[in-house]
Amino acid sequence: MKLELIDTSKKPIYLFDRFIIGYCFLMVVVIAVIGRSWSQYWDELSFYTGMAILTYVITQYINEKKNNIYRILRLLYPVLFFTFFYRATGSLMFLLFDSFLDVQIISFEKMIFGINPTLFIDQNLLTPWLTEPISFCYFSYYFMIPVFFIILYIKKDYEIIKNSMSAICLTFFLSYLLFFLYPIEGPRWYFAGQYVNNIEGPLFRRLVEMVINTGAVRGGCMPSSHFGIALVITMYSFKYYRNKAWIITVLTFGLAIGTVWGRFHYVSDVIVGGLIGLIVTLRIWKYYDSQQKVKSIKLKKSEKIKNNVS
Repeated sequence: MKLELIDTSKKPIYLFDRFIIGYCFLMVVVIAVIGRSWSQYWDELSFYTGMAILTYVITQYINEKKNNIYRILRLLYPVLFFTFFYRATGSLMFLLFDSFLDVQIISFEKMIFGINPTLFIDQNLLTPWLTEPISFCYFSYYFMIPVFFIILYIKKDYEIIKNSMSAICLTFFLSYLLFFLYPIEGPRWYFAGQYVNNIEGPLFRRLVEMVINTGAVRGGCMPSSHFGIALVITMYSFKYYRNKAWIITVLTFGLAIGTVWGRFHYVSDVIVGGLIGLIVTLRIWKYYDSQQKVKSIKLKKSEKIKNNVS
């Protein structure tokens, strides 16, 4: 009779796994507590419960040490989840409020700038030769996350993947929470009847419009998760690949302009999104640095005990 060894080693649960499961659990609780009628949110409750279970199953049954396919699935599976989490926010915009609150941001920005930036751009700056490169920077966002992680994986920087994935997950989830805590539909909806000009560009503007018209939810503008995530990736690029970080820096700066230029966000959305990305990244760095120090101390103690025994 052939005996098979059973792997009883504890499966690692990374920080980004905890963020995903924690976010799903939080959303279930929030919907259950403040949802005005549970019958309206069964799909959302099922979705977040299912995603939490799926995440836990992945952590327990996908062994990254088995082969490259398993490692890719184990480390990069959140990239596949982000779109589903984003789409799920669309039905929760009015979980707390009955309408969008754009008028508050518009009044605030007019008080600060004296004008509304998106209307100023419409009336004074719109030209195809400016719109096209700005639209290129905005469109580049849709490739930033996969390209960033593909490069890290090819370089076998698995620890950086875990580190940066945690920052990206937390930035996304904080942004998604703010979507319904402060629902904003954005200038392209609020000022739809006040724009004088169409935004025109031969290629990238059309690609941006195609993506937005196909996949964007109405609302979810405060904060700009696009800029927040782009800033996270930029900060990690500077930390670990500084000699090549200027490329992503240019794209991120252009993306920040593009969010307002393209009528997708108010300036306030961009600033808040950037602050979330900045603070989250710094906190994640601090957390991993402290974890590394703890591991170093434990290693030194272990080596000292071995030396004493020998």
